[in-house]
Parts: sequence; C-alpha cells; structure tokens
Amino acid sequence: MSLPSSCDILIVGSGNAGFSAALSASQTNPEASIIIIDKCPSTWAGGNSYFTAGAFRAVHNGLPDLLPIVNNVNPETATRIDMAIYSESDFTHDLNRMTNDRTDPLLSKILVQDSRNTIHWLAQNGIRFQLSFNRQAYEVDNRIKFWGGLALKTEDGGKGLIEDHMRAAKKNGIRIFFDTAVTRLVTDSQTGNITAVEVYHRGNSSTSTSASSTATSTIPPRENNGNEKHTIQAKAVILAAGGFEANPQLRAQYLGPGWDAARVRGTPYNTGDLLQIAQRDVSAKAVGNWSGCHSVAWDADSPANAGDRGISNEFTKSGYPLGIMVNREGERFVDEGFDMRNYTYAMIGRRILAQPGQIAFQIWDARTTPWLRGEEYRDSVTRHLTGNTLEELADSCVKAGLTGRERFLKTLSEYNAAVGPGKWDPAVKDGLATKGLVVPKSNWALPINRPPFLAVKVTSGITFTFGGLAVNPETAAVISEMTGKEVGGLYCVGEMLGGIFHDNYPGGSGLTSGAVFGRRAGRAAAESVGSRAAKL
Repeated sequence: MSLPSSCDILIVGSGNAGFSAALSASQTNPEASIIIIDKCPSTWAGGNSYFTAGAFRAVHNGLPDLLPIVNNVNPETATRIDMAIYSESDFTHDLNRMTNDRTDPLLSKILVQDSRNTIHWLAQNGIRFQLSFNRQAYEVDNRIKFWGGLALKTEDGGKGLIEDHMRAAKKNGIRIFFDTAVTRLVTDSQTGNITAVEVYHRGNSSTSTSASSTATSTIPPRENNGNEKHTIQAKAVILAAGGFEANPQLRAQYLGPGWDAARVRGTPYNTGDLLQIAQRDVSAKAVGNWSGCHSVAWDADSPANAGDRGISNEFTKSGYPLGIMVNREGERFVDEGFDMRNYTYAMIGRRILAQPGQIAFQIWDARTTPWLRGEEYRDSVTRHLTGNTLEELADSCVKAGLTGRERFLKTLSEYNAAVGPGKWDPAVKDGLATKGLVVPKSNWALPINRPPFLAVKVTSGITFTFGGLAVNPETAAVISEMTGKEVGGLYCVGEMLGGIFHDNYPGGSGLTSGAVFGRRAGRAAAESVGSRAAKL
C-alpha cells in the first residue's frame, strides 16, 4: 500500500486514543476514508498503550455490571468476589483529590460520565476485558477483595489491547501507515481550517494492521531508503501522538533538573514533536501541568531510553506498600502506605528521582514477599538482593549501590520498633501504622524481621507527561491561543490533551481518558466531514 495523497480523516498516533478515534469516526460515518499514521515502524505500533497493564478505570454498579464484559470469571469464583460499586461521585472525588482540585472540571466531568458507556462500547468492538485479579485484588479469608475503585484490565495488558484495536481497525477498513512523521500542519489562509498535513515517509515501511506488528523489537536502524516528503490532504486531523516523555531535553526543560536521567517506560517515539508543531503552525493553546508527569518505581536495571516490548510493564515495581523503601544512604524518604497503591504509584517515581543517585531500595521480609506480584518481582525479571539476616541484606545492597550500610541497619531497627499493634489487611487501608518516626508509614506497617529478606533496586520510570493542548471538552477540538476559538478540523486526544491530570492521577484513568475523548473526537470529525460533504 502506498501512502495516499488524501483522505477524509487522518489520525496521528497508533495508541489506544488514536484507535478509539478511528473506530468512532468509522462507525459514525462509514463512507469516510480514514487513515492512521505513526512515525514509528510497525514493530513499535501502539505507542505507550502497548506498555501499560491495560487498566481502565470506569464507573460501574458492582460485579453484576462487569461480569457481562469480562472473560475470566467462572460462576464459583464470582461467588467469592467482594467489589464495591464505583459511582460517578467516587470517580470525581478520586480525580479531585489526586490532582488537588486542579483537574479541569468540564473535562473530568465528561471523563467520568462517559467512562462506563465507553468501556462497554470498546467491549462490543472486540476489546477483551478481564477482572484484574493479579493487580487490584487480594484474597483475604477466602474472599477476593477488589480495592481502590479499579477492577478492569485488558487481556494480555497493553499488548492485548493493541492487538484487539488493530483487529477492529482492519475490520472497519481503517488503514495504518507507519514510518510516517508529521512535519507540518497546513491550514487554509482564509479560514484557518486544517486542509492537509506534510509528512516525512519512509518508503519501505510496513502498513500491516495484523497483530504480528506488535512483536518484540529493539529500536531499528534508520536507513535512507525511499524516504520522501508527502502532503496528505485531509478534511479533519486528530492528534494522538503522545507527550514528550521520551525527549530528555524537553523533560529537563519542563519537568525540571534531573528528569533527563529518568528511564523511559514506554515507546521511544513520544518526543513531543507534534505538540511543538501544533503550537507553531496553528497557535494551539498549551494548558495543564507541564511540570507534571506519571512516573513509577521502575527496575533500575531496565533499558534507559525505551521500554522492552517483551518485558513491558513487568519492570514496574509496585510492591512498596507491602514493605519500605530507603535511598542509597539508607534513609526512608516517603510514607509507603499513605494511600492505596493505585493512587500513589504514578507519583512515586518523582520521589525516587529526587533521591541521591536517583535510586532506592524496596525491602520486605518472608511475611510479605508472598504477596508481591510474580510478574514484577520474579528473579527472571529483576535482580534479587537477599539475606538471611538484615546484615547480609545490607551487604547485598552495598554491592548494588547502597552507600549508607549502618544507616540502613539503623533505619530498619527504628522502623521495626515503631510498628504499632493492629490487624494487617492489604485490601483496605488498615490503619496499621508506625509511631514516632519522622517519616511515618500510615498503613500496612509490619516489622521486617522474619528471614529470609529481599530487596530490589529501583529508579524512576516516566510513563507520560501531563501538559498538553486546550480542547473543547465536548468534541476535543483544539483551541487556538491567538483567537480563543477552535481550529477548524483539528482535534487532540490521549496524552496530548492537557488539563485533566496534575501531579498525580487515579490509576487506570489514562487509558479511559484516551478512549473517552478519542471516541468523541472521532464522532465529531466524522460528523464535520459529513456536514461538509452535504454542502457540496
């Protein structure tokens, strides 16, 4: 397939938001010609969505509401599940408290109100959902208890999500062109409406929409074979190309000193090009938390500048609420139990990055290691630092970069002595806390005194940036900084949409946001194209 010279609707970006927009546009206007382009090669299809655990946060009315759309619950298991209703007020409350009330009220209202219907729409279109037993539930007293308002994930995580999206795209006649980077947005000199995009296209690129294009890959060499400049005429353009998390220069510029050293959790192709192009070519208005990002505790031995498509999300190290974390000097620096894990994991990377050497050590004993997720902590994924005594554990950590051995041992002694009485329950905020420590642990505080002991070395892994472009919340149409009005025919979704998340976010709401606003943008673009055609 050669790159077309024109189409009705062009989507830039092959992640969850872009695919959702394309599918929505196709279903709204089946006659419209729709293409997706992405600057990455086909072996990196899916953007950051591929590297997620596939979690979707959505309003629901409890287990009976979700059972019809999941494929991993048998009748016997269903009788043992405890799952609270997650209402619109619950979701709204979580967004407000995670962002310190700085989330855009109109965007967040739509995100919340559309979340349930959007999840069911995705399921109807072949996205395979499951209950997230491995990440969002603990079995306590023979009951499977879901916690933190989050219950859904996709089968095979982000990899499965992108495979399902690609099948849906193929079924709906949506064509995908990789190795195609936007270099300019072209507008009508009179109206200011989008009329075309200029791209740089690698002529020997793959255009397959099959699931095989999500295979494991390292960054391929860039050859100069068949590289060409093209102009693609389009009646509507939807920007879904991600943030600037893979650009160390922009990270240091916007997020601050030290962020150029963060590990890239996902695709190396989210370098912020399209954010800059939109501001340059159409004066797109920048909004949101440009100094904020989603960053997690990440394996310190992981690749620096891109995720590994085989290991993918398994480099995440989210078991810190079950133990403690210390920096390389042996000091605790964060309350590991101040909230449920899916409300803290997206900001914990920032805390780690601020530590000496930008590393930390997560520590557990034999009491809590069985509760760690195997996909994140098995020894084939991460280096285990072990000891049958705390002194032996300290020696293992010294070999991995710990500089404050004696402080490490003193920290553990002080922590163990400060643990108060109570019943430990990882499925609720159990109030089992320390007393008298400068840095408390507010929940799930158990002494670390039962051998063997385990530690894991972690650093900060950046997932996505929070700053983005201003849009009309109803349609995701891009707003001009100069005019304060919509740029005709231009829409923005996914990580590029600014204003929803600040400092932190409720786990699973990123993919939901991409699908909610992708669906709205696709529908609005298709309706716009249809109305233009009717006037001709």
